[in-house]
Amino acid sequence: MPYLFITVRFLDVIDILLVTFLMYQFYSLVRGTVAINIFITIFSIYLIWYVTKALNMQLLSSILGQVIGVGIIALVVVFQPEIRRFLLLMGTRYMSRKFALQNLFIGRDVTPQIRIKEIARACSNLSKNKTGALIVIERNSALQLYAESGVIINATTTAPLIESIFFKNNPLHDGAIIIVDEKIFAARCILPISERNDLPTHFGLRHRAGLGITELTDSIAIIVSEESGQVSLAENGRITSNVSLKTLMKYLNNLVSGH
Repeated sequence: MPYLFITVRFLDVIDILLVTFLMYQFYSLVRGTVAINIFITIFSIYLIWYVTKALNMQLLSSILGQVIGVGIIALVVVFQPEIRRFLLLMGTRYMSRKFALQNLFIGRDVTPQIRIKEIARACSNLSKNKTGALIVIERNSALQLYAESGVIINATTTAPLIESIFFKNNPLHDGAIIIVDEKIFAARCILPISERNDLPTHFGLRHRAGLGITELTDSIAIIVSEESGQVSLAENGRITSNVSLKTLMKYLNNLVSGH
């Protein structure tokens, strides 16, 4: 009886790694939302169908195959927001401004050169006055799409300007400001809202928006609570509450130095 050997090619390894990467990215988007249960159920059905097909269980595999075939349409309908977020993530997080046309020709350094003291001073004053604020700092992922939803300012970043923007009687105070390098590029920007259901109840739309933009891009979001005056810091889909001015300064310094 001849022995059967499974041959694994280099392309097979790449295929497995790519599928694993895509599945993990999609799982990261639905983790913590109500869609995670649907995702696990569909994934389990697919695994059972694959096993029954391998074991040549024709009746059960044909039934599950029909369910999966029809379920593709239902999958697109149910996961429409997540699919949209996934495609947006692929288009913003991994197609960064490093590859923008202007950078190819002029060799621009994409390390953010932000005005740390001005941002920290503004956050300190906003916190003392309990003025709500949402500040987004661009890193590698281009935020042009979100900037276009607001008002382009393109002004030098200063603490008085940030404070005046978020003054409650200012027509630009709603939404977020986007800082690109040393400039406040845009204000009153609309950001995607995080759909996670495991967040503290005192987190409002401002915190969810700050968290949402960091789920889709590698940007940094600084949130000042209007109720408590606490400063929160969001990065990579994670948020840290009650950040001190010293901690914020240290973090921004590390951001500029590339650490």
